[in-house]
Amino acid sequence: MTAMLGFDELKKRVADGSVDTVLACMVDMQGRLMGKRFVAEHFVESAWEETHCCNYLLATDLEMATPDGYAATSWRQGYGDYVLKPDLETLRPVPWLEGTVMVLCDVLDHHTHEPVPHSPRQILKVQIARLKAMGFEAAMATELEFFLFEKGYDELRREGYRDLKPISGYNEDYHIFQTTKEEHVMRPIRNHLRAAGIPVENSKGEAEAGQEELNIRYDGPLATADHHTIAKHAVKEIAWQNGHSATFLPKWHHNRVGSSSHIHQSLWKGGKSAFYDPKGDYGMSELMCQYLAGMIKYAPDVTCFLAPYVNSYKRFQKGTFAPTGIVWSIDNRTAGFRLCGEGTKAVRAECRIGGSDLNPYLAMAALLAAGIAGIEEKLELQPPLKGDAYEAAKAKQIPRTLRDAAATLKRSKMLREAFGSGVIDHYVRAAEVELEDFDRVVTDYEIARGFEKA
Repeated sequence: MTAMLGFDELKKRVADGSVDTVLACMVDMQGRLMGKRFVAEHFVESAWEETHCCNYLLATDLEMATPDGYAATSWRQGYGDYVLKPDLETLRPVPWLEGTVMVLCDVLDHHTHEPVPHSPRQILKVQIARLKAMGFEAAMATELEFFLFEKGYDELRREGYRDLKPISGYNEDYHIFQTTKEEHVMRPIRNHLRAAGIPVENSKGEAEAGQEELNIRYDGPLATADHHTIAKHAVKEIAWQNGHSATFLPKWHHNRVGSSSHIHQSLWKGGKSAFYDPKGDYGMSELMCQYLAGMIKYAPDVTCFLAPYVNSYKRFQKGTFAPTGIVWSIDNRTAGFRLCGEGTKAVRAECRIGGSDLNPYLAMAALLAAGIAGIEEKLELQPPLKGDAYEAAKAKQIPRTLRDAAATLKRSKMLREAFGSGVIDHYVRAAEVELEDFDRVVTDYEIARGFEKA
């Protein structure tokens, strides 16, 4: 795997002409990379210190519209600037783009140069700092699931996304022959990401036609979120370069299974897992039990960060490997939380609620906040569920709509204390914008169902 680029090495590559472009990127509310393409000579001369962007980039929707209702910025306030401060620790080559490197930027207030509190990277940094003050570090990993389609983005857009055809014709879960047919896309994804310093471990077919999974080695939360975001971006670009398209929409068809983004997590202290206790039930320490109990208690509060769009909730269906109940179980893929590595030093908790559309910075920050609350409140973990979680009649349910999740987020005392009320109000407004946009649209379903029969 190629090492990350140091700034001095970047200067050398710019001088010898092997690098001519620097992508300076921030992460927006939706978890996308936004920024500028710098002429490399200019970047190493001055732009490496800071650059600027319009502050609407943290107050927009998927369509890059400028909805009202945000306290941070608006037409009335004039949509001013943010400062983008390159984090030179994130400098890396972008092997799938010729002569190009990338750096991620932190978002600062234009006037004070203080971090913008509702910036996704900053939200996660705050929770990491809380853990550090308690004496812990987190190890986390995310799984990326997505679908590949036969046609490219531009062709599908011109056709109105009709007659979507996945790249394969049948369920390819762990299927070596079918995934061989897709290696012209998946092989460069794996290899280019490794060469970009992202520790990809493997890819595999998932449980539907055209569905893929990409697994990246666990790391600290910030590095894991960075890796996830860059990998998601790369999947789209590399699929496009090969004449195909990839979607991270959690549920692209009602008859197909959805795509998730499971999040694995554990806490460490002094180089040892704070979650492992050989004397504890299933190898779980008291601290792990409290952490897991916190995630379970506050799962409704954090769901909006795990499932941020209207479509996200179409995924929560019985018998699809997407959870519906807020329960934990041992190595059981029907539960919202799964205990992995039972009885070993690798014991960890997997949250299975999140969809493929989540912003990893926000999702991981929310789960860390819930786990920290469990530790601080010394919550008691109830016994694990046995059997089919879909049939657990008494299990508390995951919010079934974005409207319900947003209402729960709005009144979450725990997250307001962890993130700050201004941050919570900002992301509640983001959910409201999504709902307002959806509520005004007449769908194909409504027309087909009621045009004649209503």
